[in-house]
Amino acid sequence: MPLTAIIVEDEANSREILSNYLAKYCPDVSLAGEAASIEEAKELIGKYTVDLVFLDVEMPFGTGFDFLDQMPERTFETVFVTAYNQYAIEALNNHAAYYLMKPINIDELINAVAYVREIRKKEDALEDQVLKPKLNKVDGKISLPQQDGFQVLNVSDILYCKADDNYTEIYLVNKKILVSKTLKYFEAALSEFPFARIHKSYLVNVNEVVKYKKGKGGSVVVSNGKELLVSAAKKKELLAYF
Repeated sequence: MPLTAIIVEDEANSREILSNYLAKYCPDVSLAGEAASIEEAKELIGKYTVDLVFLDVEMPFGTGFDFLDQMPERTFETVFVTAYNQYAIEALNNHAAYYLMKPINIDELINAVAYVREIRKKEDALEDQVLKPKLNKVDGKISLPQQDGFQVLNVSDILYCKADDNYTEIYLVNKKILVSKTLKYFEAALSEFPFARIHKSYLVNVNEVVKYKKGKGGSVVVSNGKELLVSAAKKKELLAYF
């Protein structure tokens, strides 16, 4: 699968080295352009549809993290390329796909590109398509505690669960049930079934997902037409079902 990439790096020599490595060892990566600053990078993002950004951390007039902060709806994956290892945790918190240290190890570069390619392949296969999960049957029941006792539901009737402080809203096809348990409780209770925690606020029945839309984390549409956000940190967990 071909990938379109840009390099965001203020040092011309570093841009040239990475560009040469990509041409020689990652021929399926098409380089759309190079940027020496955040503003130049934003111009390239506005001009091209980019799958992958190779991003330096320390640059004049801002950092790579500043650039990402200005791209809240980003649809590209990020590979940090830096000489400093102290930014690794912050890169992880910004949902980087990979963290490369300078001087660049060629095997690590190849691994980074392969990892991003796998993510994009799954996203492209899922985007705006009817989804067919590996597990298309949900057997079992769950009891919902209530003031006067409990209610028993077929697990397959649950579309998704939404956190509401210390309560959880259980969404069925035609109604909603409010239960005085946290979403974490239901995540554990439904762990044997194909339910994915896609966001701090959502636990979704994977069999009810009918569309996926790309983005920083993206979003899913469930069978009743409701669109739910997917956090970037949970995207990999969701894609593993398909």
